[in-house]
Amino acid sequence: MIWAGGPAGERGLATSLLHGMRRLGGGGAELIPQGRMAGPMPWVIAIMVALTAIALAAGLSIGNAVSAAKAEIEGGVTIQVLEPRADRRDEQARAAARAVEQLPGVRGLRVVPQKELDALIEPWLGSGIDAATGSAIPVPALIDVRLDAAASPARLEAITRAAQAVAPSARVDAQSNWLKPVFEAMVSLQVVAIALVALLTLALAAAVLLAARSALGANRDVIEIVHLLGGTDRQVARVFQRSIGFDAAGGGTVGLALALLVILVLARRFEGLGAGLVNNGALLWSDWLLLALVPFLATVLAMVTARFTVLHALRKML
Repeated sequence: MIWAGGPAGERGLATSLLHGMRRLGGGGAELIPQGRMAGPMPWVIAIMVALTAIALAAGLSIGNAVSAAKAEIEGGVTIQVLEPRADRRDEQARAAARAVEQLPGVRGLRVVPQKELDALIEPWLGSGIDAATGSAIPVPALIDVRLDAAASPARLEAITRAAQAVAPSARVDAQSNWLKPVFEAMVSLQVVAIALVALLTLALAAAVLLAARSALGANRDVIEIVHLLGGTDRQVARVFQRSIGFDAAGGGTVGLALALLVILVLARRFEGLGAGLVNNGALLWSDWLLLALVPFLATVLAMVTARFTVLHALRKML
């Protein structure tokens, strides 16, 4: 941060200004004493960058999960055969599978084995045996159909007619309809993450603006001396811009390191869940590249904000 140096240092500062005016435009002289990574500003920027990177990673991860899930189930159709008698249920399921397989646009089809169905319902219904009667609880037969394109209403109608012609109890559903509320909720979370990134960006710019104004007030006497010696507003603004740029670069690097640590820890936690949507939310290499640009963009934003703030204030000051 830029600091005033105190009354005791003004004589030495004025001397250094006299010797440094020739190099004012070239950036070789440090007209106002500056402490690198000193004061609260670098750490404020570090916190902002860390929160921004974490929010951005969350938004990118949710977007990847939604895109992968939609691509996976977009052409998926499930046929349920609700016949209570096991022998007729299996017979109708095979007949429905043969009928649907002949339809145009069907890329693949599989009758889900009974063992897989039992494994799916076991967490909720146990072994599927009625404790009172000792008989098995009837479970609908499932047929997983894969189309070569999205499951449009016309295709669903054609599949329903073909399946119900041989299995009157068949019910046809597009898999994307089941997860539509989940997708909408995840998209809402993604919007929240994007809004949080925007708010943190505005907060970073506001913090830099306040810091630049505070530094201007603290160094008002020095700036007046610089103007008396022939310094221009742009040259003064360049000094402030360079100082805040160093703070933003250092704080941004620290913030990115903290954010990456948090992201990696959370990734390992979610990886242990083994859920399909979570696994599909892994960050791509382009996502990591975008995260790496966060401190650079934060530095550019801080320098531009500082420059325009100082120039605007100097026009009013003098």
